Amino acid sequence: MFEFDGEPECSPQVFQVRGNNKQTVFTCKFGFRHSRNLTRLNTASKQTWRERKGWSITIHDLSGSPVAMATIITPFVPSPGSKRVSKSSPGAWLIFRPDGYIMKPWGRLEAWRESGFSDVLGYRFHLFQDDIATEISSSSSIRTKLGGSFVIDGTVSAADTNTAASLTLSDGSCDLSSSRLSAGSLKTRSGCGSDFGFLLPRAQENLGFVMSTRVEGVEKQSRPKVEVGEKYVKCVEDAAAHVALAAAVDLSMDACRLFSHKIRKELR
Repeated sequence: MFEFDGEPECSPQVFQVRGNNKQTVFTCKFGFRHSRNLTRLNTASKQTWRERKGWSITIHDLSGSPVAMATIITPFVPSPGSKRVSKSSPGAWLIFRPDGYIMKPWGRLEAWRESGFSDVLGYRFHLFQDDIATEISSSSSIRTKLGGSFVIDGTVSAADTNTAASLTLSDGSCDLSSSRLSAGSLKTRSGCGSDFGFLLPRAQENLGFVMSTRVEGVEKQSRPKVEVGEKYVKCVEDAAAHVALAAAVDLSMDACRLFSHKIRKELR
């Protein structure tokens, strides 16, 4: 299991947790790209941003090399006549990981706020294989106030969010300190990959458990916890990509807050 030691926007370290032992395996760097074209709305003496964009988080190994990154590519904007990001026009993150010596897209995460008075968030995840994005069955039970879980598990129906949310996070992830996963090895620099992509687009139900992340509500200090199926971690970049995805899931809760609410200062 992996655990952030702080909120993703605060550029925390990431630990690998095995039993009672914690070992730092990654560091994070949050970035906020300001835009001169960003406009604001003035409503009842409150200032709210018209769009939320320019956020990114880069995952580094202990040598300081970037091993994954998540960045907003489609701004989070309210749908016309409302104050919420809708499913018909979701915001989106692109998750990158190294392929040789360049970063290439690994996944795309879309997020929105469900309609009505609900504070439930919706997510949709696509995995890239040979530059083609394939939607992966996932489930979530995340509420902006209470938090919840995002799960990719081929053994759980995407509609069965209660079952997905009840999945517990264990410490069964493989040890990144082992020599075969050393961040400085040639294998990690050559764009290694787990079986995740190679199982697509056929038989998603054979994926088994891929990953899950647990996040807290927006009013609490969130330290995301991430579990990744062992067969999907064959190198440092594999683990880092899932950590970056978990960070994007967490940050999407802030990005999908009603636009009548002010988001925390680290994101403005």
